[in-house]
Amino acid sequence: MTVQGTCHEDFAEVRAEFEANFAHRGEEGAGVHVTVDGETVVDLWGGDAGGRPWREDTLTHVWSCTKGATALCAHVLASRGDLDLDAPVTRYWPEFGGATTLVRDLLAHRAGLAALREPAAPGLLRDWAATTAALAAQEPFWEPGTRHGYHALTFGHLVGEVVRRVSGLGLAEFFEKEVSGPLALDFWLRLPEDLEPLVAPTLPPPPGSPVSSLYRRAVAEPGSVQALLLTNDGGYAASSNTREARAAEYGSVGGMANARGLAQMYRPLALGGGYNGVRLVDEAQVASMSAVESAGFDEVLLVPTRFSAGFMKSAGNGHLPPADRGVVLAEDAFGHSGMGGSLGFASPAARMSFGYVMTRMGPGVGVNERGQSLVDAVYRALGHRLAPGGPWFR
Repeated sequence: MTVQGTCHEDFAEVRAEFEANFAHRGEEGAGVHVTVDGETVVDLWGGDAGGRPWREDTLTHVWSCTKGATALCAHVLASRGDLDLDAPVTRYWPEFGGATTLVRDLLAHRAGLAALREPAAPGLLRDWAATTAALAAQEPFWEPGTRHGYHALTFGHLVGEVVRRVSGLGLAEFFEKEVSGPLALDFWLRLPEDLEPLVAPTLPPPPGSPVSSLYRRAVAEPGSVQALLLTNDGGYAASSNTREARAAEYGSVGGMANARGLAQMYRPLALGGGYNGVRLVDEAQVASMSAVESAGFDEVLLVPTRFSAGFMKSAGNGHLPPADRGVVLAEDAFGHSGMGGSLGFASPAARMSFGYVMTRMGPGVGVNERGQSLVDAVYRALGHRLAPGGPWFR
């Protein structure tokens, strides 16, 4: 297997780790992309893309990395003054039942709507109006704002509906008009049919892979929020590798991208909010995107997690079993991982953005050793750029 693409000599260790992923860590098809000061320093890909070679323009399902795109849409509106994150959701979405729930609670996984309570009919999540109506009427699993728990499948509909109410555009349309179009990203929240030939399907983790606390609770307690999350999805997980799913709008988990698309979405955020004449947000909004909002025990994942307003923060949990560990980043960094190990983030202190995607999923609720090895190598190469007193360390 030959790795293709380009890699600046200062980041040779990233290429070495990427090659080691294929040789020793079970990688089958993947890409990694890194920018520093707005310039591409790593753009590598290789392996199998569903029976054909992975190419420069290959796309794949990035699962919860999609949440980063959805959150960014909300922050674009907030930066313009069109959306107040500290306002009640009902200001923008009057039908929403949680009168005390703030927009910020939706972004920080504090809304208590982490799964659908009522049985989801087949294909429900493809019906935006029906899903948002169900969530608006649902009793929360906990008092909004008092605790946090990962809203794995509902985050996109909750935040995306606020984006729709404020902007007048559907989430995918807003993202294309305001983010992916101006930046020319390889990233879609609703994949055009003519791009189907570029898709590499995602593959499940190898048999015998470690199982997370979430999955163990779901099996042990069929009525738990964890069980509802995994089983009451209207058949989404089972159909995720189909054209029907890729054509729909799933603001939590439906994004299709490559490593370049992920890294270049975060590139403006690593540079104060703008790049090459495209300003997404102002510098104050970038600081808000990085600031921790929720931290501690996660009511859904059942391990400690940390979130800013819409983005994952470093939560190494290195003492936990591999399937329960999060991603380790520098403290300023913010972004999102996707089920199986994909990852995109910005690290403003280093003026760096990162993207990694793959076909063969790994275990865990964050990235696994393949993605973390690449993150570690990038930070080691950038050690001299980090703020004094805040060096990168594991």
